[in-house]
Amino acid sequence: MSVIRPFRAVRPKKEYASSVAALPYDVMNSAEARIAVKGNPYSFLHVDKAEVDLPEDVDLYSDEVYKKAAENLKKLSDDGICFKEDKPCLYVYRQIMNSRSQTGIVGCASIDDYMNNIIKKHELTRADKEADRIRHVDTCNANTGPIFLTYRGKDEIDSIVAKYTARTPEYDFITNDGVTNTVWVIDDENDIASLVSQFKSIPCLYIADGHHRAASAVKVGQKRREANPGYTGDEEFNFFLAVYFKSDDLAIMDYNRLIADYNGMTKDELINKIGEKFDVSLYGDKPYHPEHKHDFGMYIDSKWYKLTAKKGTYDDSDPVDRLDVSILQKNCITPVFGISDPRTDKRIDFVGGIRGLEELERRCALDMKIAFSMYPTTLDDLMDIADAGLIMPPKSTWFEPKLLSGLFIHELT
Repeated sequence: MSVIRPFRAVRPKKEYASSVAALPYDVMNSAEARIAVKGNPYSFLHVDKAEVDLPEDVDLYSDEVYKKAAENLKKLSDDGICFKEDKPCLYVYRQIMNSRSQTGIVGCASIDDYMNNIIKKHELTRADKEADRIRHVDTCNANTGPIFLTYRGKDEIDSIVAKYTARTPEYDFITNDGVTNTVWVIDDENDIASLVSQFKSIPCLYIADGHHRAASAVKVGQKRREANPGYTGDEEFNFFLAVYFKSDDLAIMDYNRLIADYNGMTKDELINKIGEKFDVSLYGDKPYHPEHKHDFGMYIDSKWYKLTAKKGTYDDSDPVDRLDVSILQKNCITPVFGISDPRTDKRIDFVGGIRGLEELERRCALDMKIAFSMYPTTLDDLMDIADAGLIMPPKSTWFEPKLLSGLFIHELT
């Protein structure tokens, strides 16, 4: 049984929505955020990356940064940019990118569903990243960025969503990257009750993106429970902000790899070594984007090669071992390049497919030597792994478009 809960969102007035909405905090560094907020005092980056309003040498994890975030969040309401909904609502949130549409329902998920594995995970989280968002959420007393959830769709849910998307939207704007963002308010109590009931019949949800935000939100909720031993379970801190998308709407992009050196080998030695586990053929000057699972592109010395994993080098019955990211790591990156921990080794870098394969060529001319283009992980792969209680290798999935922050804020009290 999955929980979706309506809430009294703090959100921008219509005329400010496009100015407030911002990309999530973790897709840019501080320098990029400082540039992004220039000329826009309403950008939600003033909340999610509050260091933009402090000296450049500020410690990103100092109390000053978190206090500034809370101050900037309060200011959005004090200045009349944002308001709090009169009653609990749900919302429909649609994004269109390159003619592909994804439509989700904005509401609150349960921290108990997370702890009881009704909300399933497929990634490990890092303690330092969790600690940052725990302090941010706790100090702001709010979930400021939504968790990207997915579920196996139901016609009954689709029909309610369709009823609202046929109406005039509350927000409708296009961001600088060309993504259309449209929001409708679900304020009818019967429709809300129906959606809540429909989600109760969905056995589980999956985190598509936002594992650190989810883990942090849950730990803040647990912290509030400890501070309030008489809690009933109905308090807002027992829930966190999420957008629920049916899996059929979503697409995962490739997440490509860059390697810094030849690991002491010549190019020919390197290709021969890779050829022990892969069939290698010269592709040419044009970028090679794999069209099938277990095919890879390799860019080296200004040429593209096609790699195909040899039969017997992976276990097709194992949902993790058969992933292309696992095959490349186990049969190439670790044995050939000596990179056993891609989370920490500085000789490997990762580039989301949104940047295109030309970005791999550019990086190889700039600071790297070899690039690998990947076939995207599928939603079925993600759900199979989460269902099995297993963990994907790092940097397995790249979702686009990113959910914007600032359109919905969930206060914890």
